[in-house]
Amino acid sequence: MILTVTLNTALDITYRVKALRPHASHRVTEVTERPGGKGLNVARVLAALGHETTVTGFAGGDTGRTLRDALRGEERVRDALVPVGGATRRTIAVVDTATGDTTQLNEPGPLVTPAEWAAFQESYERLLRSASAVALCGSLPPGVPVGAYATLVRAARAVSVPVLLDTSGEPLRRGIAARPDVVKPNADELAELTGSHEPLGAMKDARRRGAHAVVASLGAEGLVALTPEGEWRVPAPDRLSGNPTGAGDSAVAGLLSAAAEGLPWPDRLSRAVALSAATVVAPVAGEFDRATYEDLVSKITVK
Repeated sequence: MILTVTLNTALDITYRVKALRPHASHRVTEVTERPGGKGLNVARVLAALGHETTVTGFAGGDTGRTLRDALRGEERVRDALVPVGGATRRTIAVVDTATGDTTQLNEPGPLVTPAEWAAFQESYERLLRSASAVALCGSLPPGVPVGAYATLVRAARAVSVPVLLDTSGEPLRRGIAARPDVVKPNADELAELTGSHEPLGAMKDARRRGAHAVVASLGAEGLVALTPEGEWRVPAPDRLSGNPTGAGDSAVAGLLSAAAEGLPWPDRLSRAVALSAATVVAPVAGEFDRATYEDLVSKITVK
């Protein structure tokens, strides 16, 4: 079982409009609503690839109940979310179908009490006993200590469960010092962490700070990995029109699933890039277009 942690879960709502214009009224042509947050997106992609997953984090209020009700219909995804008194946030994605651009609006999340955080840590440590790997994903809701991911990384390492960290800012800075097996920042997050805009130098710095391996998304320049086994670059596929929300989460799922299958780093990276691109052309986050994925994964060149 692969465990994914989403401390700041969300109900993802996607609106599609013919053209998004500031200061104008819009008629929505399509609405989709589904469980969201980075780790939940990762779990759904893992499940689609045939891996059993468990999702944990926080859920509360009417939005949290809606999210958990929807999770019951997900195959290979087990709900182990911890209840909180506050309301789970919503995220709104507005897709301009004329241009393919997406505008994202993210609420902050519920205020988590110290007792709720302690309850989560107890549940997390129990779940680790049956986990083959864990992904720690996304932002922290109000009330959760800024060093939360460092605590969770150390707990996974204490029981020899490989851990991937995908967050940003101070939670990343503190989390990386706990020595996660993999960190997956984008270019901006990597620069914020290290102060360097030169990718290879920044990745070496991130490894010195504690990461065993660094996989960085560099936008149009593709994906770069620096690991104890070597350095690899994967060019980005031709630009695809669609909704990029969740593309990075699919990359995480690609890395985790390929690692769980014992594949070498080049195959992990090609899968990550193919899944990320295939997510852009899917209608909502947490899904990927299988035909696009299967076409790309055989064509991607890892250097």
